[in-house]
Amino acid sequence: MLLTKKTTGTTGATSSPFIHSLRRGLSQALPTLDRRSFLRRSGLGVGVGLAASQLSLVQKAQAATAKSITGAGKVEVKRTICTHCSVGCAVDAVVENGVWVRQEAVFDSPINLGAHCAKGAALREHGHGEYRLRYPMKLVNGKYERISWDVALNEISAKMLELKKASGPDSVYYIGSSKHNNEQAYLLRKFVSFWGTNNCDHQARICHSTTVAGVANTWGYGAMTNSYNDMQNSKVALYIGSNAAEAHPVSMLHMLHAKENGCKMIVVDPRFTRTAAKADEFVRIRSGTDIPFLFGLVYHIFKNGWEDKKYINDRVYGMEAVKAEVLAKWTPDKVEEACGVKEEQMFKIAKMLHDNNPGTIVWCMGQTQHTIGNAMVRASCILQLALGNVGKTGGGTNIFRGHDNVQGATDVGPNPDSLPGYYGLAEGSWKHFANTWGVDFEWIKKQFASPAMMGKNGITVSRWIDGVLENNELIDQDSNLRGVFYWGHAPNSQTRGLDMKRAMDKLDLLVVVDPYPSATAAMAAMPGKAEDLNPNRAVYLLPAATQFETSGSCTASNRSIQWREKVIEPLWESRSDHMIMHQLAEKLGFAKELSKNYKMQKVGGMDEPVPEDILREINKCVWTIGYTGQSPERLKAHMKNMNVFDVKTLKAKGGKDKETGYDFTGDYFGLPWPCYGTPELKHPGSPNLYDTSKHVMEGGGNFRANFGVEREGKSLLAEDGSHSMGADITTGYPELDHILLKKLGWWDELTEAEKAKAEGKNWKTDSSGGMIRVFMKGHGCHPFGNAKARAVVWNFPDPIPQHREPLYGTRPDMMVKYPTHDDRKAFWRLPTLFKTVQDKNIADKMHEKFPLILTSGRLVEYEGGGEETRANPWLAELQQEAYVEINPKTAADRGIRNGDRVWLLGATGARLDVQAMVTERVDTGTVWMPFHFSGRWQGADMLAHYPKGAAPIVRGEAVNTATTYGYDSVTMMQETKTTICNIEKA
Repeated sequence: MLLTKKTTGTTGATSSPFIHSLRRGLSQALPTLDRRSFLRRSGLGVGVGLAASQLSLVQKAQAATAKSITGAGKVEVKRTICTHCSVGCAVDAVVENGVWVRQEAVFDSPINLGAHCAKGAALREHGHGEYRLRYPMKLVNGKYERISWDVALNEISAKMLELKKASGPDSVYYIGSSKHNNEQAYLLRKFVSFWGTNNCDHQARICHSTTVAGVANTWGYGAMTNSYNDMQNSKVALYIGSNAAEAHPVSMLHMLHAKENGCKMIVVDPRFTRTAAKADEFVRIRSGTDIPFLFGLVYHIFKNGWEDKKYINDRVYGMEAVKAEVLAKWTPDKVEEACGVKEEQMFKIAKMLHDNNPGTIVWCMGQTQHTIGNAMVRASCILQLALGNVGKTGGGTNIFRGHDNVQGATDVGPNPDSLPGYYGLAEGSWKHFANTWGVDFEWIKKQFASPAMMGKNGITVSRWIDGVLENNELIDQDSNLRGVFYWGHAPNSQTRGLDMKRAMDKLDLLVVVDPYPSATAAMAAMPGKAEDLNPNRAVYLLPAATQFETSGSCTASNRSIQWREKVIEPLWESRSDHMIMHQLAEKLGFAKELSKNYKMQKVGGMDEPVPEDILREINKCVWTIGYTGQSPERLKAHMKNMNVFDVKTLKAKGGKDKETGYDFTGDYFGLPWPCYGTPELKHPGSPNLYDTSKHVMEGGGNFRANFGVEREGKSLLAEDGSHSMGADITTGYPELDHILLKKLGWWDELTEAEKAKAEGKNWKTDSSGGMIRVFMKGHGCHPFGNAKARAVVWNFPDPIPQHREPLYGTRPDMMVKYPTHDDRKAFWRLPTLFKTVQDKNIADKMHEKFPLILTSGRLVEYEGGGEETRANPWLAELQQEAYVEINPKTAADRGIRNGDRVWLLGATGARLDVQAMVTERVDTGTVWMPFHFSGRWQGADMLAHYPKGAAPIVRGEAVNTATTYGYDSVTMMQETKTTICNIEKA
């Protein structure tokens, strides 16, 4: 236990909530059993290792007649996926008479191997959580009042149309969710497009957008290259900015198996984490200095000739320029000065990476959430390219996502700079989707304020507050933001909390759609400054169903897609997100266009689009990243036959589905994208990206030709002889289009129907899939071409990654030596400050007033913004206080003892009242807070501002109330990992 406070009295929204919830939970669970009885009963159908024949995915009729746990009633077993992180743990939910009564981890799952973490073990509570939002509500005179769905939808839609008429469609902003399933995320992007704006975004912007941009611009796709399972094949693993033991606990199973096989584990972090406790080598670096550390390793690799020279020659562009700069700039003395690591340890780690091949690298938000996050990501990529570790079993870059569907929502959901599948906002992309959606392109174009706005990147979720607060003359759209939807997103996960409160108060319309009302509801109801409050503001709360009350697919961090079965019907008055989208579209006048390709099913007597039909539409259009082969039927077959897949390779050992006869031979579990072509092509999915040791029809590949064929007289295509196994083209080649297919003489291998659809198209817009079929199955070639990875990325602010100090720091000498970027105008529609802020902080000597680096991270007990996990009695009991970790010397100098109440003073003027944890996990110049808390605001409890009965049990200060301005120079990723503060005893 981190904190030892006991639950003895009123600790939450109601008196003794843990005892109350325990009694309620026990009334729904099994009768009390001794150990012998439990073990005997566990073999009788609903115990450990549930028989496949009892899964409703397999035989609903048989499950329906199973013997009840309590002696009477209908028992079913539904297979779902944990909603808390990106590992993708499978769970079997036992449902009796419509009530979820117990759960089992799926032992056959090749991903979680029958394991749960604390959050996963408490999953059932989220399906029956008593602190959920139960019905629509409206803020009236500072209090939330219950209203009907009809009133809510009518008033919200009327206000939206009023804002659109007065200020244009860009005046309304949509914050989507990485907790939506793929179908809902995709439908929201479609909804926003039909509304007429690109002003939409979701959580990935503030957790992994720098990864997506940095990795995609290095070798093709912005995703984790390998898998958790594949780490069992690694000989060395470097974790940097990743506390997997708490953030992705079950992923550590695979790492521990790897260690049993001799894998060396290196953990790099400013803080000694629970992951670091498992490491063979722990390296403490100064927060924000990932590039000096990584390039310090690259220095030793080049200095000793440890780089993979043939790999670099054949498959990498620009490495010679990187080598020259690293050897000149990042000598051991400069590395130690910047990140604090001595030459001896740097050499030791570089040698470990060289001696133990293959090796993988893991990073998370510790690396991404910086003003130079894109450059840090690319430095990690360069290290792996220098060692020849990308496109190799046991190698790659294993970038663990946060929420359960961050990957999928990024792939097909509401991104402000792309349509589903990362199709750009160019006219050709819009026409491709208009064709799939069955609507006229000109009709879509007319929904936008102008054709120019149709092709302009929207505002990012990290900056929506500036879309409200910024001088209108400086915003690259007609109006400031006047309405905002918080659709499954937590405000306390975003920086600049004080500014966010001001922005919420100024809005005309704020709509929160969530199973739990989130801190947004309390922040909106909490009194603010009179000069900020819009007297005409309307605030609504809509109860969304959880992912256990609907079905659909979600994409794990390794790109495997899994199908969730509906566990229970929506509780109280909650409705599924896609039903709400459809109903809003009805009010706004475009439901016919939005849902024309979907059948409707009745849920609670109302029409709801069938998720399988939405996935089939995704299958018809998202060719770019291979979301086309994963039909609902294939995914469901995988879910009920997990036992046929190998736990190291994810490859099916053979076997057929008894019900459909589907043959799994060659498939990889979850058909990890890209799974190219139509489902009929039966591409097996891609377990490890860019792997030339396999045929493309067996999941192999090469680097993507996405950046042209030549640069400054040098070829960007792979060298002769470098190609995926069995390819008919044995040198580099550009991406596939109709011209290339004709030049190669392969055009006539298309059917006449395919020719008609493929004429004038490329592989990304050929709706027949015929070009992909011919190129891959007929000739073993990859449709996205065969190119070199880019060590130099000329379209980024720093073509070779440069270390730049954060805007707020405690080392003004280093800020002068390694300054930030110049300010930028109209960047993602808004002016963005860099050097102006940094220079002012130096001039004002902010480091003297705020001498401590403030950083943040995850806990094993809670997830994301924390509203649902802190409303779970079983998890809330485990961690009852927001706290700050302080080094013993730092604490002693301030008269602080372990367990004291302290004030954390932020550079924005924020004051956080938290408990002190005195620990050597952090060094003397650093303090750390978990970011899952909300519900207290600068010392005051916000309980009175939540809807009655819908407040989380545990409430605490949000670290992001105190975090500062600062955004990545490419993606607008927020800076959360390196800012400044001071601590004083309360």
